[in-house]
Amino acid sequence: MVRTVAPTVPFPRRPLPASAGELRLWYEDALGWPTVPGAPLRLAAGVRFDVLDLPAEAGGAALERLGRPCGGSSGAAWRRFPVALCGGRMRLLVAAGSAEELPGLLEWLDWGAVELDLVAVGAGGVMDAPWPSGAVFGCGAAFGEGAAFGGEAASGPGAVAGRPLPLGRGGSQGAAVWLRPPGPERDVEASLPTLSAMGTRGTEGDSAGPPDLVRLVNTVATQIHRVRLRRAGAAAAEADGQPLAFS
Repeated sequence: MVRTVAPTVPFPRRPLPASAGELRLWYEDALGWPTVPGAPLRLAAGVRFDVLDLPAEAGGAALERLGRPCGGSSGAAWRRFPVALCGGRMRLLVAAGSAEELPGLLEWLDWGAVELDLVAVGAGGVMDAPWPSGAVFGCGAAFGEGAAFGGEAASGPGAVAGRPLPLGRGGSQGAAVWLRPPGPERDVEASLPTLSAMGTRGTEGDSAGPPDLVRLVNTVATQIHRVRLRRAGAAAAEADGQPLAFS
């Protein structure tokens, strides 16, 4: 069924997009996140947060799995930490210092010898500042959830490329947007996955605190590997001229 609107009823007025200057002020004043001078607007990583950069397909599957309740724990904590999209890539914000822990954590989880399309951006690195979807600035900020793609992968001198973490790949042009925007408060970091968060207690009870980095990294690595194997299998089947069947 197609929904129609009577011509006598005016369409709702869309909010005017925020300027880069207003967006910079919101990051710096409302969140306390340092930005990098110049254009495009970029956020300094390694100060208030680090970034895990991975394919959006694998990231979406990982977030879906992490959001499901496991045993007696709630998946609510996994729906709170900020997530951005840019150029077919997903950026997961994690606690500052996590980038340094990632190579060793992958080794400990037995992912060290596996080629993973995963980038850790920490101290000295930068991240394109995501634009909120349908946001207006001035008297506070209002966010909507978006799923736009575009831009370049996170990069910079703080991008950690421990084996096997290749540096980011470029994507189609466009602006990064928030899939899960950060809250307007300065304590956003309380929701970020951290290595020491296992078994923490939040305001909603046990395991309602920040999600732990170990579970996040293991789930992300699993989904990245599955996507890579699936694509490799599809390419091999196409080369052989065999039809593919997926359940």
